[in-house]
Amino acid sequence: MRGSDDPVPPPVGGMLWSLTGDIRGLLMLPAALTMQVAHPAVGAGVDEHSVFRTDPWGRGERSLRSLQLWVYGGAAAAEEGRRLRALHRTIQGTDSRGRRYHALSPENYAWVHATGFPVYQYACRYLYRPLTSEQERQLYAEWLQVGRVLGIHDRDMPGTIEEFWPYYRKILADELEATAVVQDLVATDRPVPAPDRGPLPLRLLLKRCWPVLMPLFVRFRRFVTIGLMPPDARAAIGLPWTSRQERRLRRLGRVVRAVVPVLPERLRYLPLARAAREAARESPGPARPHGRRVL
Repeated sequence: MRGSDDPVPPPVGGMLWSLTGDIRGLLMLPAALTMQVAHPAVGAGVDEHSVFRTDPWGRGERSLRSLQLWVYGGAAAAEEGRRLRALHRTIQGTDSRGRRYHALSPENYAWVHATGFPVYQYACRYLYRPLTSEQERQLYAEWLQVGRVLGIHDRDMPGTIEEFWPYYRKILADELEATAVVQDLVATDRPVPAPDRGPLPLRLLLKRCWPVLMPLFVRFRRFVTIGLMPPDARAAIGLPWTSRQERRLRRLGRVVRAVVPVLPERLRYLPLARAAREAARESPGPARPHGRRVL
């Protein structure tokens, strides 16, 4: 049950309600994660305290579940925010520039959250359609709501889009670099363990085929990580992107835009999102989305 002082998650039927649980979000996540760890403090924290190298699939599954809870969790959203803050309370050390860091320092914690907005704003033009000015404003307002769920104070995040972009560009100019974690996330020559999630027959099949599939996977991961990252962030980190790759990304986007919208809901939406959407349809009152499509 949500406490009276708990922050309110984004609205049912809003921008994030449409974007976060759609399977196309899986293509956007690597770009946002890479932008996060390109900040030296965040990169150092992940490098020293995360299991992303030894348990990438488990780490990814937990991150994805957490993201879904922020939007679709209802009363569980604020509880997840408290859990994450408690989890990060002891994460501290020294970054690659010799500066002391703490995971919950406002500038670090806010940047981790902030990266999602420019990635959504940029990647939608490939995977959905370009956002209108009104949609961008709505998306940013909802992203601020998610920030409150995570315990980010309003004073630590730009309050408007007009304030966001100068903040964003300053971080790009002053902080971002190709940290060790960034290099791992875009590498194509470093081994990745076979997936260990899902039904047992599928896991066994993937394990058997992984020597062939892994090179394809890491190349595709690098492609969507760099391609769906805003160009100014890509340039700030020093990640190369060619006109030929851009043409391939546009072709991929055309296929995704044609296929995903016609998929049945059980295939288009991730489980937590699908359950929340079903519950909202069955719920009487103003929270019911009435089938409205934002994107």
